Amino acid sequence: MNAPSSVADRPARAVRAGAPGWIVWSLRIAATGHLAGVLGQAALAGLFVTGDVDMLILHRDNAGFTHALLYLQLVAAILLWRPGRGPSGPAWASVALVVLETAQIGLGQSRVLAGHFPLGMTIFGGSAVLAVWTWRSLRPRARGAAA
Repeated sequence: MNAPSSVADRPARAVRAGAPGWIVWSLRIAATGHLAGVLGQAALAGLFVTGDVDMLILHRDNAGFTHALLYLQLVAAILLWRPGRGPSGPAWASVALVVLETAQIGLGQSRVLAGHFPLGMTIFGGSAVLAVWTWRSLRPRARGAAA
């Protein structure tokens, strides 16, 4: 049996419909909110390092808020994957961010800045990529479309 000779000869693959709109929008909002919290962390850390010691308390409080947003993002990403029949990548990326942020909080509370700073930049990069992906690549299912 010969393989198809051209793309036109290949059988059409089933195109996966997007996830329900409420799941897509939940993930977009949670990922964007988390990214805003991470950006706030960087700004507050920068203000603290330049001498405004009161910013450390805000940095700590914002860390808790940002970490809570990450768990909402994780729930939305899992809903996208499992009942939503969307890609699993955002769920695994969110799990990785949970692990990294948990380590980040521990390093910050222990004042291990040699690990805290670069890990923070890694978290920022990963959060930015995921948030942009939710807006550029993730499409909600059209209303009335079958799953």
